[in-house]
Amino acid sequence: MLDTLLPWIAILAGFTGLVWSADKFVEGSATIADKFGLSKLIIGLTVVAFGTSAPEVVVSISSSLKGAGELAIGNALGSNLANIGLVLGVTALIAPLPIKSHILKQEYLIMLAVMALAGYFLWDSHLQFWEGIVLVSLLLPLLFWIAYSKKQHPEEIEELPESTSLKEGFLWFAIGLILLISSAEILVWGAKIVALNLGVSPLIIGLTIVAVGTSLPELAASVASALKGHHDIAIGNVIGSNIFNLLLVMGIAPTIQPILMSSEVFSRDFLAMVGITLFLGGTMLFSYLRNNNSHSQLGRLAGIVLLLLYGAYYTLLF
Repeated sequence: MLDTLLPWIAILAGFTGLVWSADKFVEGSATIADKFGLSKLIIGLTVVAFGTSAPEVVVSISSSLKGAGELAIGNALGSNLANIGLVLGVTALIAPLPIKSHILKQEYLIMLAVMALAGYFLWDSHLQFWEGIVLVSLLLPLLFWIAYSKKQHPEEIEELPESTSLKEGFLWFAIGLILLISSAEILVWGAKIVALNLGVSPLIIGLTIVAVGTSLPELAASVASALKGHHDIAIGNVIGSNIFNLLLVMGIAPTIQPILMSSEVFSRDFLAMVGITLFLGGTMLFSYLRNNNSHSQLGRLAGIVLLLLYGAYYTLLF
């Protein structure tokens, strides 16, 4: 009985540790950066942006080192599906989400371009070392682009954690980093054992349990912001997170170990991500044109459809 429960306990403990340690890692890193005189814009673009995707990144590295590269790819694609279908779907149900014009004209188009490149690499069901290098190397230019974009739209700079003393900053940075790594190790171990016990592939576990779990910080933050009325940047944050997942979370895995995967990764999972992303874009464009860029928003109906599409994807998996 204990042998059956232990992997599930490990998954739960791993998720809990990832969420808590990511928060402390961001708090400590932001404090250190602030004390050394870095601007809030730079801190927000680097420390805070990485912190929200830290669970996915660390799980990707850990699973690749353990020879479970498909879990890493499933985590990246599954997290993107969860960000749009679950996070935006639930948040839009709580409060309509404003659509900024530059999101359609800039961020969304860049996300489509990154998706097209990722799809080209996934087409042959083999992610090679050089393909991972290409994806990861695009991250730095992306950060420069985001910096430019944020300067044009300063209202979209994320609120930073409160700064504490430098000593506390180093303490939380160290604790957060150690717990991030150890939590990911525990989570990946539990996920692999559950996959074996259920007779499913690590890919399915990555697409479902791990993907939803590592998206919990984004879901919690988005729902909390919507309840407080601070939901102006929800769509932009999800698009930024999805780009980050494709370039870093998916890209870093084959740089550790080339990955051979099932053809369903492209034909089912990647195309499902493309489909829900195109629905999001079409809905935003329709609202934008219908309202002549005045009060265009992602409403509750769109939120319901996003949740239904996300649920429909799960019927394909099982």
